[in-house]
Amino acid sequence: MPAVAGVRLAMARAGIKYRGRDDLLLAALDPGTTVAGVFTRSGTAAAPVLWSRKVASRGRARAFLINSGNANAFTGTQGMRDVRTTAVQAAKAVGCRPGEVLLASTGVIGEPLPVERIVRALPGIKRRLKPGPWQAAARAICTTDTYPKGCMGQALIGNTPVTIVGIAKGSGMIAPDMATMLSFIFTDACVPAAILQPLLAAGTARSFNSITVDSDTSTSDSVLFAATGKACNQRPCSANDPALKAFRLALNEVLLDLAIQVVCDGEGASKLITVTVRGASSSQAARKAAFAVANSPLVKTAIAGEDANWGRVVMAVGKSGARLDQHKLSVAMGGVVIADKGERVVQYDEALVTEHLKGADVSIELDLGVGKAKARVWTCDLTHDYIRINADYRT
Repeated sequence: MPAVAGVRLAMARAGIKYRGRDDLLLAALDPGTTVAGVFTRSGTAAAPVLWSRKVASRGRARAFLINSGNANAFTGTQGMRDVRTTAVQAAKAVGCRPGEVLLASTGVIGEPLPVERIVRALPGIKRRLKPGPWQAAARAICTTDTYPKGCMGQALIGNTPVTIVGIAKGSGMIAPDMATMLSFIFTDACVPAAILQPLLAAGTARSFNSITVDSDTSTSDSVLFAATGKACNQRPCSANDPALKAFRLALNEVLLDLAIQVVCDGEGASKLITVTVRGASSSQAARKAAFAVANSPLVKTAIAGEDANWGRVVMAVGKSGARLDQHKLSVAMGGVVIADKGERVVQYDEALVTEHLKGADVSIELDLGVGKAKARVWTCDLTHDYIRINADYRT
């Protein structure tokens, strides 16, 4: 992925939880950078989320500081003091005010942040700031992830080429309600914060808020977007400015690519599952039905075992509360129609679905038979490894 003008990155081994690997990332942003953010709506939001909500609402920032290994969540007043301490030290490293530093943390909940380790690491990190070591940056923010996650896109705003680069972490505790999962998006485009925010919110709704690994919403979910303005494109006048059409599409593609990477790396996952619901009375009802299927442990374990137990899909959509007509309901897997008009298709051949389930990409399609609205969400299977990983997480 290419460097983004106006963004410099550096990593450090602070020893917050992990030994012998980078666990701290500082992204320094040039003066004039605009920012936007969407954050978890959890009632137990982490201290860095509470801090960053305020910073992002001002629309300007000079740095992102991210640590892995400790979420600094449910840590009381000490957690907020530690947030300010890290913001002050990061501000010194970048040369800005603490109120221009956005923070994010991921890891164990309820444990005090070893803030002194971060403070010791920051002076040295300043000397290593440079454009674009994206893979190393993505690796530094990982917890139980098995690989770093990144994506890039390019577009024109008017006649000016602009670049978008994003990194993300996430593997377990994934059911974002934002607007443990973090994502950081950078562009050299000139976009005012008042326009950046609705673009990010809309893109997040169709990407990070359309995935689930285990139905658990993290205390730390954050997506931050920084626009340095170094491309010097013509300043757009609104989020609906026709000049932003290609930029919006590229941004949405980056966000969706990162979101699907998160699902594919779900803890213990071996299969990506795409759930598509059509024929719903509203888009909200379609999402409700799709997530009921995507979050069902019975559906997810059946797919892990490559068992074409489509009755579990019928069960899940039935319990969702979404309006449907049982006599018009249809169910398909891998394009093979299993049930139609409320009953199993006479010619249904289960061997075809079983063969589909042996692959790494599984699709489930439903039609509720009551309207024209649709929705699509992504999830993964639920394997023995998910239990092993989470049973051993703190040990």
